[in-house]
Amino acid sequence: MYDPTIFENLKVAFENLVYDLDNIERKIDITNRIDRMDFSIMARDFAIHFTLVDKQEVTAEIVLEASLEDLAAEILDTPDESQGCSLYIRFIKRVGNITECKKIEQALSDIWEEPDAKLTQTLSFVYDQQPSRYLNTIEVAFSHKINEEHMSDIPDFLHHVLASLKVLNAI
Repeated sequence: MYDPTIFENLKVAFENLVYDLDNIERKIDITNRIDRMDFSIMARDFAIHFTLVDKQEVTAEIVLEASLEDLAAEILDTPDESQGCSLYIRFIKRVGNITECKKIEQALSDIWEEPDAKLTQTLSFVYDQQPSRYLNTIEVAFSHKINEEHMSDIPDFLHHVLASLKVLNAI
């Protein structure tokens, strides 16, 4: 009998809850979904992109990744290995002034109080054009791996994502 991996189980859990936010609760609009197997490095990744229904300026992307090492440790049941997947959230927002980044950092730090959450902001603009607005890619990455024991945390995680979207749309 087929035994799904940690990645597969978490992917289905995230998909179900995010699609409920779109189809049943109508809080978000899903704009893209990626489910990929990278055969060159034997890795899996899943991403789902969405915006708030009433505020489409900021996009959220939840990303779940499992490397070859993650998958092998689980399948081979390797002792002393941290079995699980990497999880991070990415927000895409346009900013008119670089000073907004400090407000964004403070607001998201208040929401994502977890000590192992690392917040990174990357600004970009099109070369040879006077930037009137920057594209800010905001990433919240977590240093620990997640597994099925974290399934009950997914609704709270999504609540934090929605709160982040609301705050980012207000800045």
